[in-house]
Parts: sequence; structure tokens; C-alpha cells
Amino acid sequence: MSYDVRQRPEEARVGLGERLGRGARAVTTRPRPADGTSRHAVRAVMRSAAFLTAGALAVPLLAGCGSDEQPSSPLAGPDTAPVARELVADGGTLKWAVDAVPETLNTFQADADAATSRVAQAVLPSMFRTDTNGRPVVNPAYLESAKVIETEPRQVVLYKLNQQAVWSDGREIGAADFAAQWRALSGKDSAYWTARNAGYDRIAKVERGANDLQVRVTFERPYADWRSLFSPLYPKDVMGTPDAFNDGARRKLPVTAGPFKVEKIDTAKKDVTLTRNPRWWGRPAKLNEIVLHAVTHGKRAVALADGTADLASIDASEVQRIGLANRPGGTGTPLQGSGRTSVAKLRDWALAHGFRSGQVSGGEHKLRTSISRYLEQQQALRDVEVRKSLEPVYTQLALNGATGPLADERVRRAVARALDRQELARLVLTPLGLPAVPVGSHLALSGQAAYADSSGAIGAPDAKEAQALLADAGWVRGGPLKAEEKKGEKAAGPERRTEDSSEEPSEGGDDGEYIVGEDEKGHDPRHGGAPGAYAPKGTAAPAAAPAGPLAKDGKPLALRFVLSSGAGSDTLNSVAARISAMLEQVGIATTITKVADESYFKDHIAAGDYDLALYSWPSSAFPATDARPIYAKPVPAADGSVNVEQNYTRVGTDQVDQLFDEAATTLDEDEARDLIRKADSRIWAAAGSIPLYQRPELVGVRKNLVNAGAFGFQTPVFEDMGFLKKGARISPSPSAK
Repeated sequence: MSYDVRQRPEEARVGLGERLGRGARAVTTRPRPADGTSRHAVRAVMRSAAFLTAGALAVPLLAGCGSDEQPSSPLAGPDTAPVARELVADGGTLKWAVDAVPETLNTFQADADAATSRVAQAVLPSMFRTDTNGRPVVNPAYLESAKVIETEPRQVVLYKLNQQAVWSDGREIGAADFAAQWRALSGKDSAYWTARNAGYDRIAKVERGANDLQVRVTFERPYADWRSLFSPLYPKDVMGTPDAFNDGARRKLPVTAGPFKVEKIDTAKKDVTLTRNPRWWGRPAKLNEIVLHAVTHGKRAVALADGTADLASIDASEVQRIGLANRPGGTGTPLQGSGRTSVAKLRDWALAHGFRSGQVSGGEHKLRTSISRYLEQQQALRDVEVRKSLEPVYTQLALNGATGPLADERVRRAVARALDRQELARLVLTPLGLPAVPVGSHLALSGQAAYADSSGAIGAPDAKEAQALLADAGWVRGGPLKAEEKKGEKAAGPERRTEDSSEEPSEGGDDGEYIVGEDEKGHDPRHGGAPGAYAPKGTAAPAAAPAGPLAKDGKPLALRFVLSSGAGSDTLNSVAARISAMLEQVGIATTITKVADESYFKDHIAAGDYDLALYSWPSSAFPATDARPIYAKPVPAADGSVNVEQNYTRVGTDQVDQLFDEAATTLDEDEARDLIRKADSRIWAAAGSIPLYQRPELVGVRKNLVNAGAFGFQTPVFEDMGFLKKGARISPSPSAK
């Protein structure tokens, strides 16, 4: 069934009769493909059934903290070529590659995306921004201060605004704007098609303070994450009426209050043009324009080469290409004149340099022309460099706890104990020169206040312990299989959706591959057999692999591992293959199924049509608010559907919900941090999702572009971005070494 994103979210239905709900922050908490190659959003909040009770969890000593605890540090800082403003030239246009022209400029609508957020950061007020540690700090351009001034009988926050802060139409930013945004997002007026109302639904009233520069916000119920509100802040012109909210800010923002303003949106050219805001009261923007230009992933190195982009998020293969262009001597060339280099050698050279098979078909003239064009691009890429950090995003292995073997907590825990997360982190991050440290929390990343490594709640990698858990769950080696199971027709796990033509079974066998989880003897992986995950050519066969499949009730233990087939998914495939090999060691077979990018989240993850999956979640400075929908216990709805919000693993407990609720209502920051850590320990113990590694942030940047690149946790400072003055020099960034 199709989902119209303009619907009110609670009225939509997506897959398996599940219901969309509210509660997530639209831009910051959507799931992302684990390899970062596609950012299409399933922005609505979804939930389904889980089969886990709080009493079943056996949690080791919980992570705690004391007042003398040393805070963690980010594993990698921003890499933006920072320089003082006096070294930045005045003027110029920055061409910034984005995934798509945003469907809306209203970040509170269901179809808002990363480009929506990028525009909002540049043109709208935010009361708080994140620092290099991922922690919220007052934004002095808009606020002098903001603090809780009363807790009894109700919580009151007093905002003291910067007296220079004005909208682009000359009107002062004030209480009327705060009040309009609260009313629009409170959830009390269904005419507003909002994607989220978390926090705003706790406000009792918004009013002017002692003067026009003060705003008093009184809460009906205590709210620990009050700093998450009014960032961004829209003018009352957008928030004042349902029509203005629903339609008025989709393609234009006539009134703004940032260093830039929205000049125009050109869908034909796939551009959003931002220009300097003449009423901006802060430090003037160095750039004349920022053009957000839609560029497909996989084509961004070409865009950087031909000048259609100056800054672009790229994947590992494009990092290699830029590195090759910048090495001493450049890329090198096989073009040595007609007849001196055979077509076969030209074709081999092209394939070794990332050409796809379709690009090397045809005659010698076509091949030489393609290689010549590639070499011209490589020469242009010598003006481009890679800036890298770690995104405030982590990749996880999701385990669907709704049906099949993974409905048993013991099987989920066995999967977790079979994984060497350190090895998986090294696989992805070490080749990029980034710290290969597994993520130890579902709810924060290293550097953030709530971060603590709570993975001890599930235990260290231990194949024997994993096998013991499986045996305790009734999965035994050499158990009898029903006749149809012996033929490989069916295995334990969810029913496969054979009607989905977008699915692409894993290809294997032609390049010396083998099927993980099968008995190797006498079996040719090219001719069917029991389900298994194909490992790439060159992967060693597992040593001392247990013989024969585990079975229970006549069915083998085989899990369906669903991956996106999008371009640039090599990293994702490598991680999945390594996971499959680890699971095979404890007797768990896997079948990798690749599905179209467009259907991955909507038709598979959100719909519960998978056993195992890889996707990513952003880390928030406000986990009590933003992470709760991801881990909350699924709840049956009155109409018979199940509300899963964003808990796509369908695993949750009443105890975790209670800890989130307590963390969201305490105004003691130390207590809130402890409660978040306790919740994380119990999430680990439930083994619905296994955090693996913080995702690499790889950005191709023109070498003379400064104060921009891989931002890490930090909110970009748009007014400081620009191109280096002639003769000025950039000091090497520590993270770039």
C-alpha cells in the first residue's frame, strides 16, 4: 500500500498492517542505510510485535558514573581545514552536493530530509547547536542565555534573546514566534500535518517575559530535553495557521533569520540557491552564495572533477580515486598509441580503476575515449582532497524479534556472542585511517555526555557460549529434518515475500565463492542447496567449522539477511559476509537477499520482512526524547494493528520504557545520564540490535575551500565558510594526518 507523506502520520498504514505513530524528531532520527550510499527516508515512525518480557533479562552490573568521572572524547574530531576569518576571501559560490532537492523546507514535516535540515541550519534560528563533542550549547547569535528558573509548581525556562536578532522582514524575533511553533507542534490541532511533537506536547504556555527580549516557557510536565526545542525556530508566518504550516514553507521561505536566505529553488537544475541575508546582524557571511546541487551517489567524484560540486560526501571507492589522482606521478596512463597496447590490456586497466563492465564493452576507439575522459577527470581531481571524520551515526546489526528463531531471546543473544565487533570495525575503518573502535552504546557516541560502553550486558565474543545458548533454546546439531527441509525448500525464519519483484537473491559460485553455513563437502554453491550467505572470492573457508546444520522441530536454523543493492554498497556487502562467516562458526546459516534501494526500508525493514539487516541510526544529544521511539516496546492498537514507532526490531521491554520516561522527566542532568545508561544496558541484554561501528564521514573538498568538510558532531558555521585568500596557507588538521 502506498503512503502519501502529506497524510497525517497516525492515519497512514505501511506493510503488514502496522501503524505509523509520532514521537521521533523528523530529521535526526530516521534510519539510514548502513553504508551511507542512499539517504532515501522512511521518515514515518513505525512499530510491530515483540516477544520479550522485562523479567527475562539478566543484566550484569550496570554502567554508572560519579561526579569525578572523566568524560569521554570523540574518536575523531572535525576535519574542516579551519582558518581565521581574515584568511578567507570575500565572495564566491560554494557548490555543495546533496542527495536531492528537498520536497519541503519545513523540517517538521514527514518528507523533510537531510537537505531540508541543511537549509534550515543556514537560514533559520536555532537556540542551541552541537559542539565538537556532540553536546548542546547556547547559540549566541540568537540567545544570551536560556535556563530553568523554576521547578515548582512547574518547570519554567526563561530565554533571553539576542537584542539584535531580527527576521529578514525587520521584525524582532520574540515570544509570538515561540508561541506559534508550540501551538503548531503541540499535537492538539490535527489540522497541522506534523511529523513529530515530542517535547512540545509537554508545554503548558508560552508568554512574553519582563520585556520583548524574554520568553517564558512553562511546562505541564517536567522535560529534561527542553534544549531540543525551538531549534530550528520558524517565524509565526509559517507556524501561525495550518495552511501556512502544511503548504506555505514547502518550496519557499520568504522570512528567515540566518546568515543566508533562500533565494530560489530550481527543480529543473536540481538546485537550491542560498544568498547572503542583508539583515544578518552577526559576522557577515564570507560566501556570496551556497548552491545545494543534487548529485547521485557514485557520480560525485565526477562532479568534483568537472566543477559542478566543490564539496560532496563520497564513498570509499571515490576516496580511493581521489587518492590515486593525488599520489606522486598521478594516475598513470595505459594509452601508449594505437597498436602498442592491446584492447585486452586496456580493458583490464579500466576494470582495475573502477570502470563497470558495461563501460568497457565495445571497440577500441570507445574504450580509449572513455579512458581518456577518465584521465582528464583524474587530472582535475588533483585540486580535490578528502577530509574525513566519523559521523554522529552508528551502523548496527538489527535482529527481527517478531517471528522465527529470533523471537527467542537466547537465539538473539547467541548471534550477539558470535560476533567479533572489533574485527568488523577494523574491516570498515582501518583502511580509511580512522579509529577502529566498536560502538559501546545504542544511545550515545564517544564524546557525548551519556556515553558509556555497556556492551558487557551481552558479554564478550564467545563461540562456545553462543553454542550453549542455542542448545538451551533447543537448536541441536544433527537433529531430524523434515523431507522438505532436506530439499532446501524452507527454513526457520519469516516467510519470504515472493511477490516482491525487487528482490535479488545473492549471486554466487561463478567467482570461486562458497556458501557460508553449508557443509562444503561435495557441494557446488552454483547449484542451489540449503540457504547460505555467499562470501566474496578470496575469503578463506572457516577453520574447524561445525559439521551439519542446527535443527529444531524438523527445521534448520537459517536466517534471512536482507541488504540494499544500491550502488556503492561494497562495504555493506563485506560486513554482511564477515558476519555470516562468524555466525556459521556457531551453526547458524544465513541467506543474503539483496533488494532494491527504494524498497529496502519501507517494504522490508519497516514491514518486518527480514531476520537480519544492516542499517544506521544517528546519535542525538537528546536520547531520552529521540531514542525512545527506536527502542520502545511495541503496543497493540485498538484497530488490531501493532504500533512499533521506529522499533523495527520489534524487541522492547516495559523496564526500558520506564527508564526512558524517568530520564525525560528528571531535571537532574547526572541522574538523567545514569538512567540513559541503565536503559542502554537493558537494550544490550535484549539483543534486538547490536551496534557495530561509528560510520565514516568521507567528504571530497576543493583544496582551497576552508572551514568546511567533515564536521563530525559539530554544527556547521555557514558564515565562516569560504575560499582561502591567495597566498594564505592551511595548517594540516590532526584528523587528516
